[in-house]
Amino acid sequence: MKKSVVSKEYQTLQKGILALQENWKKSINPETITPNLDQAAMKAGVPAAALTSIRFDILLFQQWIEELIGLLGQHNPELEDKLAGVSNLVNEETAIRWIDESFSFNQLYFIGFAEEHGLEEWIPQFLAENALRPYLQLTAEKIQEEIQYAHPGSGCPVCGEPARLAVLEDKGKKVMQCPRCHAHWHAKRIECTHCGNDDHKTIQFITVEGDAASSIQVCEQCKGYIKVIDTRQYLAKPTAAMLDLNTIHLDFIAQENGYQAWGEKLLTN
Repeated sequence: MKKSVVSKEYQTLQKGILALQENWKKSINPETITPNLDQAAMKAGVPAAALTSIRFDILLFQQWIEELIGLLGQHNPELEDKLAGVSNLVNEETAIRWIDESFSFNQLYFIGFAEEHGLEEWIPQFLAENALRPYLQLTAEKIQEEIQYAHPGSGCPVCGEPARLAVLEDKGKKVMQCPRCHAHWHAKRIECTHCGNDDHKTIQFITVEGDAASSIQVCEQCKGYIKVIDTRQYLAKPTAAMLDLNTIHLDFIAQENGYQAWGEKLLTN
């Protein structure tokens, strides 16, 4: 297993964020999340979370933003000045907008928000996304038993996150994992997650020297890729979020070789 290129300090921060999210999730009333599994819509690529009725607690969301800002400042005091006053910007109207735009991956909105308020570009979306995730994770937990497979090209069947991470479990079974909502689903060993191609001649694997547990599955038809990690070689299995973070070097390698987390066919359809 190759040593992560991510600093220990950032790994510690991410573990802290995951711990916060687990605590936040406990404060959500499960009855405020009502799934509606429309199989036809999901087959067309609509994430299950988008079909789910979720009654967000805006006060909780605002509180989580404040706690996240506090954690960031605790881990990196240099961020305190950059984050000062951000929580005051997140009034009820803004919080609702942040939830909606983060839900739909609207990066342009957050870039505009940052520019308008003189913030570093990454700050608004980072805060909104991490405060949204407990709702997505609880949604995934409620419907996990119904999520067995994903339609090629639709990303995570629960939250729509680009599918990029698979693990090999007992007997080499390939299981896709979502770092965003923690959903997981079965996948064929030789099949492109993005376009459904199962031709072994155009599905290739890139290996990394010194990293026997990891490989990158690439598709020559759509130029999509996923990371495949043999977690049977791990003494302790990390969460999907930490596994995704600590294998970010595989993303760099794939993208440097012309592959993307979304296949070209999906983008051009």
